[in-house]
Amino acid sequence: MSKLLIDGTWVDGEIVERLTDKYSGAVYGEMAVASKAQVDAAVAGAVAGQRESDLTPYDRYRILLRTARLVDERMDHLVAVMRDEAGFTPADGENEVRRCVQTLELSAEEAKRLNGELVPMLAAAGVRDRLGFTVHVPRGVICAITPFNSPLNTLAHKVGPALAGGNSIVIKPSNHTPLSAVELCKALIDAGLPPKLLALVHGRGREVGPQLLADQRIAFYAFTGSTQVGREIQQAAGLRGVQLELGSIASTIVCHDADIDKAIPKIINAGFRKAGQVCTSVQRLLVDRKILDIFIPRMVAAIGVLKAGDPASADTMVGPMITLQHAERAESWVREAVAAGARILAGGRRHGAVFEPTLLDKVLPDMRVVCEEIFAPVIALIPFDTIEEAVEEANSSSFGLAAGLFTSNLHTALRVAPLLRFGGVHINEASSARVDVMPFGGVKDSGFGREGPAYAVREMTEERLITVAY
Repeated sequence: MSKLLIDGTWVDGEIVERLTDKYSGAVYGEMAVASKAQVDAAVAGAVAGQRESDLTPYDRYRILLRTARLVDERMDHLVAVMRDEAGFTPADGENEVRRCVQTLELSAEEAKRLNGELVPMLAAAGVRDRLGFTVHVPRGVICAITPFNSPLNTLAHKVGPALAGGNSIVIKPSNHTPLSAVELCKALIDAGLPPKLLALVHGRGREVGPQLLADQRIAFYAFTGSTQVGREIQQAAGLRGVQLELGSIASTIVCHDADIDKAIPKIINAGFRKAGQVCTSVQRLLVDRKILDIFIPRMVAAIGVLKAGDPASADTMVGPMITLQHAERAESWVREAVAAGARILAGGRRHGAVFEPTLLDKVLPDMRVVCEEIFAPVIALIPFDTIEEAVEEANSSSFGLAAGLFTSNLHTALRVAPLLRFGGVHINEASSARVDVMPFGGVKDSGFGREGPAYAVREMTEERLITVAY
């Protein structure tokens, strides 16, 4: 059972909700749901914990590094947890753990090297005998609100930098995946983190979220989720700090001179891992019309060998979606597109909560599979005649998180990349290419702020100017 962590103590919730396996539907656990009083106590405990903390930067480094080791040692257990609550295949689960380990390691390093800069005071006219420098100080209490599709690593991208910067943190994970958050908190405490620097509350976002947003003791919100909720968080936060990683309709462009043999495996992985439930999953695949006759058969053949089904099976590529309702929605969008003239080149069928990896063509701009975030293993193929046309199509979305561009022409790559209005543009990689050390975030309706421990830790601290006259 998932418990709540309040004021350094694991406690039961006001009520209990059953947790069901995403593939079989069998009950595998319970989630303790926090009451309003418990949410209030969780924030109060985090405030007190941050004020009382005397951890040095080296202490934070040591604790985060030890946490990384513990997470790595507990991989088998964590993979099993995520199979049940997120429907992850073994490959998806193991990758999630490995990335979480790396994120914690990177956060540990940032705890040691978070510093300011010397201000060249004497460069100003008339200034003498004066020294200036900046330091980074904790904001206080950070609130992390995290999604189901990356229950360990996305949480680590918020918890790691927050703790590295000397803050305490209140965690509200997705109600679909509470146990992964529990396990990460256990690892942190087992690694020596003072428990009062952590608080963990469970519950539905529409119930717990508004209370957390209204609590002025929270200094900063780090959120990954929908654009709609992101707007609500920004409005409620006011002048407090926010980091928002929001919705996306990711595009990947394949030019006529691309290495197709290298591009297709990367596109398939980016479009279908985690059942397509990744904010940077390839949803719009823009392919030069000159190579369609070669590209489509190879893409269809590659999709045809993918296994969709039981996530416990080692050879399953596409497991179940997070709920049956999510899979039914994806199915309805595909059917709607087909009714309007789209063609299914591969997949298109649903088996319970499992939706087959699907490739569509002959799509139109107003189809929801093209213009709304489907968050499912569905790729819409869109031909183009010129690279300028492809850029215009990719930029036509209100979202701008990540894009991929396959080409063997360096001139094309360097000319086109700045024209794509996305937070990240990946040359000869698909849109979901990510290394946890890099800055990650979006523009437009995909939000603002950057993940990546070196970047996030600076957002989660305040830069303080200090001057000395002598």
